Amino acid sequence: MTVKINYIKKITNKFSANVVFFTNEKFSINHLKKHVTNSEFNYINDLLKSSDLKKNIFVYELNSKKKIVLISAKNNLTTSDIENLGAEFYGRINYGKNSEYFINSDTVVAKYDNFLGHFLHGLKLKSYEFKKYKSKKENRFLSINVIGNKNKPSAQTQLKFKALEEGAFFARDLVSEPGNILHPDEYAKRLISLKKNRLKVNIYDEKKLRKLGMHSLLGVGMGSVRGSYLVTIEWNGAKNNSRPLAFVGKGVTFDTGGYSLKPARFMEDMTYDMAGSAAVVGLMKSLALRKAKINAVGVVGLVENMVSGIAQRPGDIVKSYSGKTIEVLNTDAEGRLVLADALTYTEKKFKPKFIIDLATLTGAIIVSLGSEYAGLFSNDDKLSKQILNAGEKVNEKLWRMPLHKNYDKLINSKNADMQNINYVGGAGSTTAAQFLQRFILNKTPWAHLDIAGMAFSKYGGSLNSSGATGFGVRLLNQLIEENYE
Repeated sequence: MTVKINYIKKITNKFSANVVFFTNEKFSINHLKKHVTNSEFNYINDLLKSSDLKKNIFVYELNSKKKIVLISAKNNLTTSDIENLGAEFYGRINYGKNSEYFINSDTVVAKYDNFLGHFLHGLKLKSYEFKKYKSKKENRFLSINVIGNKNKPSAQTQLKFKALEEGAFFARDLVSEPGNILHPDEYAKRLISLKKNRLKVNIYDEKKLRKLGMHSLLGVGMGSVRGSYLVTIEWNGAKNNSRPLAFVGKGVTFDTGGYSLKPARFMEDMTYDMAGSAAVVGLMKSLALRKAKINAVGVVGLVENMVSGIAQRPGDIVKSYSGKTIEVLNTDAEGRLVLADALTYTEKKFKPKFIIDLATLTGAIIVSLGSEYAGLFSNDDKLSKQILNAGEKVNEKLWRMPLHKNYDKLINSKNADMQNINYVGGAGSTTAAQFLQRFILNKTPWAHLDIAGMAFSKYGGSLNSSGATGFGVRLLNQLIEENYE
């Protein structure tokens, strides 16, 4: 459904249309008397006496043309709670072909900063749908008209939330595309469009990657007829030449597992194996749209892991950009091979303040944390704490997992500097993170976010319908806004 939000200065009382009012947690409505007729007030007041006031929202259909919606702004709500409230409101009114609602901002009684901004942000995030390939188009729209003189989001706040929504939706769009459409060649082309947002985009094709010596990344894409790429996206919003914040994403546009072939069931879901890169791309777009006052760089490795006569084999040994050699024991542990070269290149080329990588890296993290938390691995306690706090505020939660030198022995190889998988058993997510850590050569503060359980939702979440979630965009923006601007 297309959602359009309009801001109207003049209040017209007693609308013959759908009107939304806010109340306190006890659903006291005396402050609404000037906005409704006496009969409407008495009718609603009588209904409330027999209602379960633990609920957040009541919808009263007065006639065929008018509904009154009461929304309780309870005490001690977090910003995430307020966004969820907006999403819940959307869920209650998301039916029919077209609809229009008037939200009376003057009735916001709760003392929260940017209450209405967060409320509408949650509504917009929940409204996302990916129906690009439906032959029968549904031209449904929802018009939200914000009326009143108080509590409206400032122009700056509106810009910020719009930037976040566009970044998150861009990420969701990318993840939602099927593998036959969004292959590495097409992905790289789409990233060029970010130049219109004043982002600097550089694309390294296979010829350039061979020259650089990125054989770990290139090895993953050997079996595909499509090219393999490393793409850098730079935003220079600081007034000085300060070191950038760096974000690295795994962009495996489709993952068959290679010769270590995945089971057929649910292989179709491997279109979302590029969700880490999508989060990075979405973040960079958001930073540019809101003109963030920092320097940042996004780096994504784009490959397709396929099976063919020239595909990488189990047992192959490749030399990474770092100079370290890797024995590829399992071709389905491919994401870490892509990130290995991307991480070292990012550290060497940009000398960032920190590096955060995002990847749908392991099934083991889903076994550990399900679809409630992403796994966080880091070599830096300060950075970890900042990420965890940011995640709590936007409800993109993480759980810190262990890194320790004792795990290194599980990925040591007798034939190369290391092997790409632990065959001893156990600690699958940790050994993957230990592998990545070996490619941070200069002790740069670094964090790895394993988002395998969070990037895609079968049943939907509080701020998204089923499908791609855009996990990471709002999390990393919060991290930046809170700590680095």
